Amino acid sequence: MERIRVAVAGAGGRMGREVVKMVLQDDTLELTAAIASSTGPVDAASLVGLPSCGVTVTNDFTAALVNSKPDVLVDFTTPNTVMEHTTLAIQHGVRPVVGTTGFTPEQIEELQAICKEKELGGLIAPNFSIGAILMMRFAQQAAKYFPDLEIIEYHGDQKLDAPSGTAVKTAELVAQVRAEHKQGNPNEEEKIEGARGGYYNGFRIHSVRLPGIFAQQEVIFGGNGQTLRIRHDSYERAGYMPGVNVAIKKVMQLDQLIYGFEHILDQE
Repeated sequence: MERIRVAVAGAGGRMGREVVKMVLQDDTLELTAAIASSTGPVDAASLVGLPSCGVTVTNDFTAALVNSKPDVLVDFTTPNTVMEHTTLAIQHGVRPVVGTTGFTPEQIEELQAICKEKELGGLIAPNFSIGAILMMRFAQQAAKYFPDLEIIEYHGDQKLDAPSGTAVKTAELVAQVRAEHKQGNPNEEEKIEGARGGYYNGFRIHSVRLPGIFAQQEVIFGGNGQTLRIRHDSYERAGYMPGVNVAIKKVMQLDQLIYGFEHILDQE
């Protein structure tokens, strides 16, 4: 069986290094390119403490795609570069698997249209954790019966976007089953701007950014005389890799770009 050729963008980052390690340790995958803006021309395997693999880290994204001819690009970079990366990958016939957040709905629609035209599979996933996907699904189910809710998400202080992609995806799923209505006292007044969090479809999203935190999210539902909390905690980046591995293999069978890892799980 021919191995799937994989390029990793953001290979020098914490998530990117985990992807490099996962690809190198899977006999069905082949690392063909590792792209990082500031790592330097080192062997990609040295980033994760493995024996030399013969792939040199580069900062030239386009050249890496053209020269290494990957089947799949895995992107864990930054919100300000990911749209360009994903567009270039699709234009070069490379299937994107994107964990970087920060896309607008319009950008996702644009990328889906390009993939449809090229009949190319791809995935944009705010979260690759199976536990996080279940948390979002349970929240969507609960919102049918507890329409008053708030989302609180916690990340480290170096995360660039707020709210997180997972929080946004959760809000979108909730909005599918919950009619919009504004919560709280109609006469409430914020004494400090933003104290009530971001407004989405009538409910609030709060983003906590502190050193020492990895990634957590809870959805709190309130009803008469009761509350319900649905929470997911991630403790290390390795927990996302089984999902990334599944996504790499699944996009090879798709002819469209999918938004949300839950759709990949549905096809397993």
